[in-house]
Amino acid sequence: MTTITVDSSVQAQYEKMTEDFRATQTSLSTFVEARQQLESQYQENKIVQKEFSILDDDSKIYKLIGPVLVPQDKSEAVINVDKRLEFIESEIKRIENEINDTRTTSEKKRAELIAFQTQIQEKARSS
Repeated sequence: MTTITVDSSVQAQYEKMTEDFRATQTSLSTFVEARQQLESQYQENKIVQKEFSILDDDSKIYKLIGPVLVPQDKSEAVINVDKRLEFIESEIKRIENEINDTRTTSEKKRAELIAFQTQIQEKARSS
């Protein structure tokens, strides 16, 4: 096993690059988790939308506000769910863009880190 001696400035640079890569991975993980939550909300609201389509126009609908069920007009409830679905769809698109951007950044940082490691190893071999 060969021991590689690296000066402190190179070590600090390597640690900074590693920390940047980890931070990017953490951000990516956070975005993926947010995307999953949005998808779950989207599916729940699609189920509600489907249930509303089955109901008669004179059916009683109640909305849970805090601990209280409040009567709501079907047309108003349908509009609210439709708007919520639109909002969730736009948030999913936004988060997907963030995920793609973060993946690209992460891949770039990973490639830079690998190149830097290779450079350090080559310098160590030539020393």
